[in-house]
Amino acid sequence: MNQRTLDPRAPWVISTHDLGRRPGSMRRMSLTLPAPADVGVDMIGVPKDADVELEIRLEAVMEGVLVTGTARSPLRGECARCLEPVTSDTEVEFQELFFYSAEDAAEGDSLLYGELLDLEPAFRDAVVLTLPLSPVCSEDCAGLCVECGVRLADAEPDHGHEVIDARWAKLQGLVPEHNNDQES
Repeated sequence: MNQRTLDPRAPWVISTHDLGRRPGSMRRMSLTLPAPADVGVDMIGVPKDADVELEIRLEAVMEGVLVTGTARSPLRGECARCLEPVTSDTEVEFQELFFYSAEDAAEGDSLLYGELLDLEPAFRDAVVLTLPLSPVCSEDCAGLCVECGVRLADAEPDHGHEVIDARWAKLQGLVPEHNNDQES
């Protein structure tokens, strides 16, 4: 039994009333919805309330309503190598069958709640599966200097540090520096 209810005024909740339960009936929709919170992974995601452009097709089938669509949204995050801001756009396709009754659905399948369906989980799953786990600002990003943390793309071409092998560090200073001025 469906115990959950959806708010018909929520942006990602769509009414299927005009489809009835007539297999073959179809409706196309173009929507711009505010992005839900927390759509992303650690380093990149869709900013909350950013415009998400949706092109969807709702089609009544025997078991429920099949939703097929494309979503376009901005992405914001930071480069995994140099921590600079990264911005881009993503376009994902998704398809989800919303079952009329829980008896027809398997665990984890989407359900209609009366005549309402919630597109947010389908959008979230489609976007998160396409996001890079380690986004980069450019393919040739050199990252940060491991010694001082400066962004290598902004550093001098000969940027470097004298690295002394830790095994020899205690010996440094035992031998005086050789000074050319003292030899005459």
